[in-house]
Amino acid sequence: MKNNLKRGKVTMAIAISIACFALVLIMFMQFKIVNQTDITAIENMREAELRTELANWKAKYEETEAKYEETSSKVEEYKQTKQSNEETEKVVNTELEQVNMTLGKTDVEGEGIEIILRETENEEVGKIKAGNLLTIVNALKSAGAEAISINEERIINMSDIVTINNTFNDFIKVNGQRILAPYIIKAIGNQTYLESALLGNGGCVDELKKLGYDVSINKINRVKITKYNDEIKTKYME
Repeated sequence: MKNNLKRGKVTMAIAISIACFALVLIMFMQFKIVNQTDITAIENMREAELRTELANWKAKYEETEAKYEETSSKVEEYKQTKQSNEETEKVVNTELEQVNMTLGKTDVEGEGIEIILRETENEEVGKIKAGNLLTIVNALKSAGAEAISINEERIINMSDIVTINNTFNDFIKVNGQRILAPYIIKAIGNQTYLESALLGNGGCVDELKKLGYDVSINKINRVKITKYNDEIKTKYME
């Protein structure tokens, strides 16, 4: 009985010793692994990764910023170009409008006068001729008329005012269109200058009146003259 109890205690002591040895061995191995691991290296590795990541983000930011600056520059350039084009367009349109007014291709209105020539029954006076109308037009041009029309036919530099000789009845054509009396000539310009050019000593309207023609002049604050409707053609200019 005692021998068995003693043997059991020895066995238990051996088992505990083996367990303690195993535990010490495991702890020794763990300490060895920890000692072999370079903590500084791990920290350095983590720091390097962070630096690399930061550098990547910085590069992406700089790339994005460069693209933003490039896009902003293009937008600004587009705005300036658009503004410049709009200003150029305005200037061109203004010049084109002025050219069309000069050529008689637009309706215009302004202060001026109206001359009305009526046929008379006096055979000695005779009928009004194209030459009479042309003389009045030239006098108006010399007085600074900016626009002229005869029976709503706009007079331009290339307008023709002619008498067509017919076997039965002569008639007048302006811009190729036949016109009939009364002949109404409208002119836009300084009313005083225009009227003086026609009625002064030796003025064409004054001379027509002396010959017996029925001619009257009216000052009008808003004279309306329509545009030249036909195509402007040239034979020799290129």
